[in-house]
Amino acid sequence: MTELPSEYHRRLPYGERLSADPLLGGPFFPFEGDLQVVPLADPVLPEPPRRGEEGGEPCPKCSDPDRFAIWRDEQWQLKTFEPGGLPFVAILEPAEHYRLDDMPPELTATLGPVIQRVANAIRRIDGVGRTHFSRWGDGSEHFHLWFLARPLGMMQLRGAMIAAWDDMLPKIPAEELEANARLVAAALVEDGGEAMGIGLELTT
Repeated sequence: MTELPSEYHRRLPYGERLSADPLLGGPFFPFEGDLQVVPLADPVLPEPPRRGEEGGEPCPKCSDPDRFAIWRDEQWQLKTFEPGGLPFVAILEPAEHYRLDDMPPELTATLGPVIQRVANAIRRIDGVGRTHFSRWGDGSEHFHLWFLARPLGMMQLRGAMIAAWDDMLPKIPAEELEANARLVAAALVEDGGEAMGIGLELTT
């Protein structure tokens, strides 16, 4: 094993299966019964490059800037993809290639307002109770936030497992996703920016 970088790393039980019991029965955990956790893998050091980093695959946003885009302004762009189980899932990205740690202050200052705009736009979709958003950043270096529409009243979908529910619930029709994307883009345009060519890839 590679030399471990911290005391936290050194005390973990690599190769062992951890118990799922702390999660079972929780209001936000969508599984029950006899669950088996995969063995904890050794750390990979140095970490492999992400998309957009030196030595990694090209940045998908910079390689094809308008693909999947439904709205943009001079600083930000919103994208949605193929239908999933939730009414709407989207990614917000800056127009230029930045990480969170090197984003210029003038762009960072617009992040809070654009998050609010996107969240409010998604809540206009019929049957949406709340807009969840999250940031991981382990797949691509280009900064991006995920937005997930939680259906009204579906309390099991609260919390971090909403992304798993998106994979497990029946996929919504492509036409419904296209209509929802148009609604979200139109709501965003009310405060600036432009709607993009929605529908070209949603129905393929």
